[in-house]
Amino acid sequence: MTPQKNLLALAALFLALLGCNSVKRDPGLTPVTLQTDWYPQPEHGGFYEAQLKGYYRQEGLDVTIVPGGPYVVAEQQVSTGAAQFAMGSSDRILEADSHGESLVAVAATLQGDPQAIMVHADSPVRDFPDLQGRTIAVKPGSTWFEYLIARYQLKGVRETPATYSIANFLQDPNYIQQIFVTSEPYFAHKAGVQVRTLLISNTGYAPYRVFFTSRDYLSQHPDTAARFVRASLRGWRDYIANPLEVNAQLLKLNPAMSLEQMQFTCQALKDGHFIYPDDDPSKTGSFDPGRWSQMYQQLVDLKLIHHPVDPATAYTIQFAGKT
Repeated sequence: MTPQKNLLALAALFLALLGCNSVKRDPGLTPVTLQTDWYPQPEHGGFYEAQLKGYYRQEGLDVTIVPGGPYVVAEQQVSTGAAQFAMGSSDRILEADSHGESLVAVAATLQGDPQAIMVHADSPVRDFPDLQGRTIAVKPGSTWFEYLIARYQLKGVRETPATYSIANFLQDPNYIQQIFVTSEPYFAHKAGVQVRTLLISNTGYAPYRVFFTSRDYLSQHPDTAARFVRASLRGWRDYIANPLEVNAQLLKLNPAMSLEQMQFTCQALKDGHFIYPDDDPSKTGSFDPGRWSQMYQQLVDLKLIHHPVDPATAYTIQFAGKT
């Protein structure tokens, strides 16, 4: 399937899933909508686990999970009240807050960011300074890319838009592209192409993957937020321990994936220690205030904070605690 046809198929899936979520709410439960950051996949597994196992209902919540996609802006969905919670990243939360959107991260989905750059195994690019003068396929407006340019004083780097496909990578041995280590390497290996990856977090730019709400919603519904976080983190702990049942459900929701691909992603999440800080399940979802302060200063240095904010107001540790 061509990248264009693949995107059309995914768009059709997205619309179908939206239709599936247009169900009558249970009047005895508190309605909550979670906006994810992409189509159903293992990186969302804990939320689907909590829904499948009834953890949300046990907390008195009727949760609808709405899939994202390339054209969905989760921050806007929460700011406008279209969703009460959404998935994102700590750098985006800080940037949004500096623009006046008043968002609050309530827990970490991933302790580490799987964002990376992928090159062919025999590429002369061995580390980030080797990107000097090269062309990289990147999602336009990626903050981490601006950080790389500044951190390593890269000159002559050419940016080309990412295509959500590895078709160009497979055809061009010199191609370099933005990826998640939990996803694209699987397709390269399936095609018989050996790759290497450079994890962006190794540069010192290390955002959390988070789920968040608006400051207004949190102040008006702290108990609902607490219940949602509690059920979600319970779901994440169970999912990582045994993802098989939820992966089967994800396959029904997103038939563009395969069980083999989901197994690859789950193993990558475990191998990369992305879920648990210090491999301690009891710390699932927790934040390190120092990392938030460091991220804020990095964004200030990049001149991406338009109006100063206190980084401590962009997250809360009242539900998931701190490391």
